[in-house]
Amino acid sequence: MLEILIEPLQYSFMQRSLITAVLVGIVCASVGSYLMVQRLALLGEAISHSVLPGLAIAFIIGADIFIGAFIAGVLSTMVITWIRTRSQIKEDAAMGIVYSAFFALGITLITIVQKDNKIDLNHFLFGNILSVTGEDVINTAVIAVIILVIIVLLYKELMFYTFDPIGAQAAGLPTNLLDFGLMILIALTIVASLKSVGLVLVIAMLITPGATAYLLVTRLHQMMILGSVVGVAASISGMYLSYWFNLPSGPAIVLVAFCFFMLAFLFSPSQGIFTHPSSKSSVQPQVFREIKGLFRYK
Repeated sequence: MLEILIEPLQYSFMQRSLITAVLVGIVCASVGSYLMVQRLALLGEAISHSVLPGLAIAFIIGADIFIGAFIAGVLSTMVITWIRTRSQIKEDAAMGIVYSAFFALGITLITIVQKDNKIDLNHFLFGNILSVTGEDVINTAVIAVIILVIIVLLYKELMFYTFDPIGAQAAGLPTNLLDFGLMILIALTIVASLKSVGLVLVIAMLITPGATAYLLVTRLHQMMILGSVVGVAASISGMYLSYWFNLPSGPAIVLVAFCFFMLAFLFSPSQGIFTHPSSKSSVQPQVFREIKGLFRYK
């Protein structure tokens, strides 16, 4: 058993992957906790899809893809806000319009570039944490430090705005700036997670660890800490599964995170399907009745 854990660490690429996995697990859970509380999962998905044209343009002009992805993510949030505030279009519809358009633009640009250069699109979409370089680790570490410092410095303000945006505005807090700042944090988190889980699956790492912690604790800071533990455990476990069973790293990490969530969903002391006192007698029969209802004809 010990050899299974130690042998992969003899390779430098696994050491780099381990560091990246820890960083990504922490920042995704920390930022994702705000998305969970505000019910803004779609916003994370919108920004994650919207960074793809930034990657393509950065590759075309020879710039850093991290910078290109970040700029595209910020630009997409500005367009979403612009549409939402200048029309009767609701926020969820604005996000769907913008992220699908940006994603389509990214696919188009990459397809054009692939005529002369070979680009592994799956590498951007689904990630490959086992291929991270030393420079990638440094970039991820810098982004993680920036995110965590901002969260620590603005914790009270962000918490107030997250739970009571109207009250925060009445108290004189710059709610528009806090909202835009939260979008910046999401964009930075997505950029940090590019090489590990990729654009398509990053929303799972933003939401699933926080959702798991949400079922187990009641306070925001506890949710961030426990979610970070879950995110780190899922990232490391998925990385080992990827190494030993030759699986794609991003999907492996996300599947492990989902397994942790299902354990909390079923066995949480306060909200678990099988452990919560009120659910033992009422939820299970109700579930069975609903399943039976699916096979009935009206």
